[in-house]
Amino acid sequence: GGLEIPAHVSHVAGISYATVLARGTAKVETVEHLLSALVSQGIDNAYIELNQSEVPIMDGSAAPFVYLIREDAGIKKLSSPRRYLRVTRPLSLSHGDKQISLYPADELKVSYTINFDHPLLRHQTRSISLTEESFIEEIAPARTFGFLKDVEALRQKGLALGGSLDNAIVLGETGVLNNTLRFEDEFVRHKILDVIGDLALVGHPIIGHIVANRAGHGLHTAFAAQILD
Repeated sequence: GGLEIPAHVSHVAGISYATVLARGTAKVETVEHLLSALVSQGIDNAYIELNQSEVPIMDGSAAPFVYLIREDAGIKKLSSPRRYLRVTRPLSLSHGDKQISLYPADELKVSYTINFDHPLLRHQTRSISLTEESFIEEIAPARTFGFLKDVEALRQKGLALGGSLDNAIVLGETGVLNNTLRFEDEFVRHKILDVIGDLALVGHPIIGHIVANRAGHGLHTAFAAQILD
């Protein structure tokens, strides 16, 4: 409808298994995968045009967006200087057994740990220094995931209606229902993808070490607001 919503944490309007932005009567859901792709490729000035209120899920990863940025839309260097947010002292936010912190570093680095009560997801951890290339090769292809037992509950709420085995990893009681994993630790890699996209809402590229344990979109975006405060 011609309404614009800045990709900034001040416009976060809720978390429903994804990050939602809103301004006035307009809202857009599931922005994190696209934002992650943009940030990873050094894009900080772009207009995204949508004809519906949700960013397409594609295959559940950021890889299709990276392809569209690099091969289809193209990248243009501007003359304006880029402003970074450099972390000079540790920051941390906790909620129960979930925690996210940010420490001084000379680059953008992410360390993430997840734990779920599931045979495949009891514990996964990964740490990576983020560059355009490392994101493309190690993080972008990692797909979103969910549990079969949660699917029906979500659909009764009108959520995940477009969800299928083609755009998410679905976990049954004993294993993955669709094909094979792209990485042995694809789940924690996708969490890294998510936190990069959510912290893009700070509004500046971050130079620091993000350390997260069992965090999620709610904690990611609350932390983005705390960083700016």
